Amino acid sequence: MTLEQLRIFVTVAKTLNMRVAAERLCLTQPAVSAAVAALEAKYGIKLFDRIGRSLELNEMGRAFLPDAHRVLATMSNAIQTIEDISGLVRGKLRVVASQTVASYWLPQRLARFASHYPDIELELRLGNTAQATTVVLTGEADLGFVEGYVDEASLVREKVGSDGFGFYSAPGHSLTIHSLSRVALMEAQWVLREEGSGTRNHLETCLRTGFDLDLSDLTVRLVLPSNDAVMEAVSESELITAVSHLAAAPRVRAGIIQALDSTSFKRDFYMLRHRSRRMGRAAEAFLHFI
Repeated sequence: MTLEQLRIFVTVAKTLNMRVAAERLCLTQPAVSAAVAALEAKYGIKLFDRIGRSLELNEMGRAFLPDAHRVLATMSNAIQTIEDISGLVRGKLRVVASQTVASYWLPQRLARFASHYPDIELELRLGNTAQATTVVLTGEADLGFVEGYVDEASLVREKVGSDGFGFYSAPGHSLTIHSLSRVALMEAQWVLREEGSGTRNHLETCLRTGFDLDLSDLTVRLVLPSNDAVMEAVSESELITAVSHLAAAPRVRAGIIQALDSTSFKRDFYMLRHRSRRMGRAAEAFLHFI
């Protein structure tokens, strides 16, 4: 078994598509298929079920995947150690961030870092808070940046920034002429982010602390997977939502959506790193920037 075979297996397991995996790995599709077939043939097992033109990770594949992740993470750490011993800040920095952080807070900081350290390759992955946490736990990212609450003993969680958070509607919505009340929020029609997102988690906190409400008290008509999607839905309907002020600001300035009159809530951004994995110099240099 080679590291290249492991790398190919993990990528195919993520994409469940040989062609897409080949594109991500900059390999040909036959080379990817051959690597998986060789791995299966060597040990006399099948890691994927072929259902027509589709791939599914089977029971043996699912059992093998966490170990494959760990081996690749260990090799990545070993490479980082060698590069650090050489005294050079170079190599690769893998960052994962939840949507608000990745879209509105992190880009300027990554750009400054890239200019200062041109020899470091930067990789940014996007997900919600729950997904970003998982990526840091598995070692697929060196650092994570999230706005949602994370309670995971294996991770170090450090505050790195903050943002405001509030309620929004289309201009002219009936709620724009009154201060929001508990009853008004219960009677409103809502579009929300998906479960696992920091935006949804923070809304739960704001409702509980500010209005003595739970999400189950709201009339939720639509659930969408991004801040942009929920704001687009709000702009053309009677629905309301709750999002970051950073995310909402461009649409507010353009007159597409409007902030509702209520208490503005604060939320913090956090950096995540694995407690047991050594942080390389590239990661340390990036933390210095922020």
